[in-house]
Amino acid sequence: MSSALTDLYRYPIVQAPMAGGASCPRLAAAVSDAGGLGFLAAGYKTPEAMYEEIKQLRAQTERPFGVNLFMPQPAVADPSALEVYSEQLAAEATWYETPLGDPDSGNDDAYEVKLAILLDDPVPVVSFTFGCPSRAVFEAFAKAGTRTVVTVTSPEEAEAAQWAGADAVCVQGVEAGGHQGTHRDDPQADGAGAGTGLLTLTALVRDAVRIPIIAAGGLMRGGQIAAVLAAGASAAQLGTAFLVCPESAANPLHKAAMTDPLFPRTELTRAFSGRPARGLVNRFIREHGPYAPAAYPQVHHLTSGLRKAAAKIGDPQGMALWAGQGHRLARELPAGRLVEVLVGELEAARAGQSAAPRDGVAS
Repeated sequence: MSSALTDLYRYPIVQAPMAGGASCPRLAAAVSDAGGLGFLAAGYKTPEAMYEEIKQLRAQTERPFGVNLFMPQPAVADPSALEVYSEQLAAEATWYETPLGDPDSGNDDAYEVKLAILLDDPVPVVSFTFGCPSRAVFEAFAKAGTRTVVTVTSPEEAEAAQWAGADAVCVQGVEAGGHQGTHRDDPQADGAGAGTGLLTLTALVRDAVRIPIIAAGGLMRGGQIAAVLAAGASAAQLGTAFLVCPESAANPLHKAAMTDPLFPRTELTRAFSGRPARGLVNRFIREHGPYAPAAYPQVHHLTSGLRKAAAKIGDPQGMALWAGQGHRLARELPAGRLVEVLVGELEAARAGQSAAPRDGVAS
């Protein structure tokens, strides 16, 4: 089941594509060179910027890597709800001395143009978030020699990806930092019980599909990687763990917040983007999270200038500090060294598993 992935990496460790800045050619190259699979995040970038990063990455490594795309989003936002939220954010605009963004800046993230570039000049792997492409898209990438991965948050989404022709799925547990990659954003599912934990979800998806699974969500240690592999995954994807590496292009304030006692917990919020995303709880989330409408990417465009202004003046309380539930376990190591440490922990955990008693009888 893992043959579609195993020749892409030496170790089953994938660096998550973190849109918004953290993922960059330097980080992806370091992970790939260390034996993992590095990723670029094309989300929120222009097609030209995406292609420039691909060229930079190719100049830095000869190892396989991936590029992640955001699927176009349906126009489901309630204009009146957006207007109310804009009025609520007016004080933020005054505080940060910057205007609110235009919520109608676009829903498709230049998806078709990015597809054309990646089909014209293929990369080893392309993954998709916020939905599943058509069978024709998967067939085109297969013809180009590109492996494809779809982010899923349920067995049903995994089955749809397998049916459409994806080579693998990235199973995202509720513990994951950043946006939940659900194919359909359902505000009725919001709440404390929203989402399924990674180990349970991995087992459910393993039972539902035959294609390989990459497990993602709160993974920070090699022992956790061993656990998801034992649950049926072929590889583990880590984002927050790599966010604090020196090669990461994340804002220094974001990196520092991962282990700052001022930010002890995370929660899912629509405050910054209009779609559920897990981040460190700060003032902005506390004040605006309960009132943010289900309107992605309109709210993302609306708050973009506020987030940039907050970062410019060094105020993490107004930034989107995306982080997984394991953020306090972050280690500020070079990316290549972190891969080595994770592999050592993984091997130690596997050795412990093989030496464990079976049915209460020591071997």
